Amino acid sequence: GRRRCDTCVDALMCRLYRADRLRQGDRIRSRMLAIGAPAPDFALDDDEGRTVSLADLLKSGPIVLYFYPADFTPVCTAQACMFRDWTHELGAKGVRVVGISPQGAASKRSFKQTHTLGFTLLADPRKEVIRAYGAAFVFGLFTRRVTYLIEPSEHGGVIADRVVADLRVGPHRAFVERVIARAAGVAP
Repeated sequence: GRRRCDTCVDALMCRLYRADRLRQGDRIRSRMLAIGAPAPDFALDDDEGRTVSLADLLKSGPIVLYFYPADFTPVCTAQACMFRDWTHELGAKGVRVVGISPQGAASKRSFKQTHTLGFTLLADPRKEVIRAYGAAFVFGLFTRRVTYLIEPSEHGGVIADRVVADLRVGPHRAFVERVIARAAGVAP
């Protein structure tokens, strides 16, 4: 059935996603980084205004790096809260969560405080990292809901798993369950 969108941003994202999906078909997934590909390094400001690089993040082990369209929109908030609810279990397996969207550090700080998010949020206002990770669509105007598992390697980081689901949080939840199973050495 049809989904009723809660905000103008969500409604626009739904229309653009459907149009892009019809036009592009299965090529959408091909824009994402492939499993086994090197993870592009980056340096972005976090919710406190400090510059954080991928290399810094990987020093403490693997990360779940997720991209989302905007702070405070209903689906993005649901996604962030889903990651918040799994942060402890992921942390127990040595995996950290990091989120990236185009809004600035002040928005990230407010979003993090409002929803008690216990993980790092990074600001990518120029969408350079968003593009590098294949999370931009419709001529780079919007950010897709894309999640990667990045594991440390001798040359930086490597993509170990990935998922894209623009309008639903469920596939990202299933992704987190796979990451936990993988970290525990259990076949998902």
